[in-house]
Amino acid sequence: MGDGWRLAVGMLTVVRVAPPRGVDRDVARTAMLLAPLAVLPLGLAVLVVGALGHAAGLPALVIGFLCVGTLVLGNRAFHVDGLSDTADGLTASYDRDRSLDVMRTGTSGPAGGAAVLLVLGLQAAGFASIVASTKGAVLAGALVCASRCALLLTCAAGVPGARSDGLGSEYAGSVPRLAAVLGWASVTALTAGLVVWAGGDWWRPLIAVGAAVAVVVVLVRRAVHRLGGVTGDVYGAAIELCLAALLVALA
Repeated sequence: MGDGWRLAVGMLTVVRVAPPRGVDRDVARTAMLLAPLAVLPLGLAVLVVGALGHAAGLPALVIGFLCVGTLVLGNRAFHVDGLSDTADGLTASYDRDRSLDVMRTGTSGPAGGAAVLLVLGLQAAGFASIVASTKGAVLAGALVCASRCALLLTCAAGVPGARSDGLGSEYAGSVPRLAAVLGWASVTALTAGLVVWAGGDWWRPLIAVGAAVAVVVVLVRRAVHRLGGVTGDVYGAAIELCLAALLVALA
């Protein structure tokens, strides 16, 4: 448990922790299951930024972009880099090896730049709509944590890795499907409770979670079809797309 927790915190946030003693499939599985809890510092940071921005009377869209900037700094732009590389790889060529080579380069092409602009813009607009009160700021912070459940789908049993090496190799297929289902059921219940507490309709979280799951599943299926499986870049893209879907659906 300890190694999995340190791996999750160290990989998903800028919080400095001791490195795990080793990384095998058991440690990787634990890290993925703990991902929503590991990013609690990021959720709290968004809550504080949103609440302070609202109290200071800042324009809603400014607060939204500040929330996005907080997340980018809070995870070293790790997931944004994955989003960019995935978009470039999936649009570069229909040849699997060529697409994977493009994703390895780390440079951002037109597709990657457009994807980052679109997805982060949607996130900023979503945050701007939600963070209109202290309760809304709490909900926004919780959605940051909930979005990391995307990893339960990208790493679900039966989803192959595109490479035998790289960041995604140890994680691919490590999460039991039942755990993925239970994780998303918990997220749905928690989100519904917070939305009702914040004065929203109970049914909207159901649509939001459904949209987020659908977006991640489409991405995973596309990656498996085009690349032969998922990679670490796909994990990052899934997180960013999942958060955007949750925020837009609840905006």
